[in-house]
Amino acid sequence: MSFKKEKIQNYYLHDTPVENVFINEYMIDARGEYVKVYLFALMYSDSSMDMTNEMIARQLTMPEEEVLSAWTYWEKKGVIRKHFPDTADRLHYHVEFLDLKARIYGKNGKGKEKTKEKKVPDKLAGLMDDKELRALYSKIEQITGRLFEGKEPATILSFLSDYGFSADAIAYAYEYCVKYRNNSKQNYVSAVLKEWAEKGLLSVDAISAHLSETDNRHYRYKRVLKALGFLRNATEEEQRIMDTWFDELGVDIETVLTACKKTSGISNPNINYINTVLNAWKTEGKGGKSARSPENPISLVVKSYEEDRVKSETEAEARREEVYKRIPRIKEIEDEMRKLSLEISRSMLAGGTEAKSRSKELRSKSDRLSQEKAYLLTENNYQLNYMDIWYYCSSCKDTGILDTGERCKCFSDRLASGKKDLKNKPETVIMEKR
Repeated sequence: MSFKKEKIQNYYLHDTPVENVFINEYMIDARGEYVKVYLFALMYSDSSMDMTNEMIARQLTMPEEEVLSAWTYWEKKGVIRKHFPDTADRLHYHVEFLDLKARIYGKNGKGKEKTKEKKVPDKLAGLMDDKELRALYSKIEQITGRLFEGKEPATILSFLSDYGFSADAIAYAYEYCVKYRNNSKQNYVSAVLKEWAEKGLLSVDAISAHLSETDNRHYRYKRVLKALGFLRNATEEEQRIMDTWFDELGVDIETVLTACKKTSGISNPNINYINTVLNAWKTEGKGGKSARSPENPISLVVKSYEEDRVKSETEAEARREEVYKRIPRIKEIEDEMRKLSLEISRSMLAGGTEAKSRSKELRSKSDRLSQEKAYLLTENNYQLNYMDIWYYCSSCKDTGILDTGERCKCFSDRLASGKKDLKNKPETVIMEKR
């Protein structure tokens, strides 16, 4: 018994392999016409068909001069090699498509020639035979799970010679980018290495120490933003401001988190607000930690704000429970309004032609429920704000800090004369319906 595979007669049904090195390194910078010439001729390189530059030009509908220019371009790039059967005839030649991977690695017995074609600087050429270097190349390929891209080996040589990185530091950079940045591309790793070089981080020990400090700072950035209710990364400006807290003011993370708690009563918590609080503590209390001392007048005023907020919130909750018990329909209305608010948000996120009309319909329904709630409250002799939190100071909502980050006037009043009397609280609570 024997086996035979049917031979494909139509050449257009074959596949033409193109090296990734060509796509990543050479195609990007080349003119489109030159790429077309290269790929079209490559398709015929494994066939027995003869193809002239004139035929290529006719097939690709371009001037023959363009085809000739393309071959000259690719020859200069080291992608092809021209062979002239007749040395006197410079217009007719054979084209040899070169093995680009072999030219980069120099593993085909012509290492010196390949090194020159790769344009590695002369001062680095001696490193190409270094066993440690070849071991580094192999390790990097294992880390990235891919072959080198274009001039990547030469770039690594440059970092070793020009920047002074150790071989271990280069490998560490690739490991770091793959594991923590999910990116093994040459350009990305090179950017990381250049950043480390600018900071004088040329060894694994120096890099590790730097990353440990950086990661600690990133943890603090994340912790502060989380305390403010944000689930995003800090901007460069926010990082700069937070660095001044720890480096210049000398406060610890607990002090910063204590300051973050002061934002519970403001509508727009932000880093500038916290910065104002911490700087005020530093100035008025001679340091963040001492400002929180029970003997410090600033601390006493801040504590009075906290006590007032807790008391106001507790009283408001009690009033709400009272209303729910007396008028159960109001609890139902508030539940319905919360559901409508969520549905409005979902409708806007979904988009589409009907989103606007649907949102308008939901808002109209929410308005009707709000009117019904107001009617029920007034019919039962409750003031409209009876269920709200009654702050001692409506401007800062008992935080001592305005939304702009500035001190509220009530702060200096409290500091000068102690806790102020109740302000902005309704005098009546409930009147029995006659």
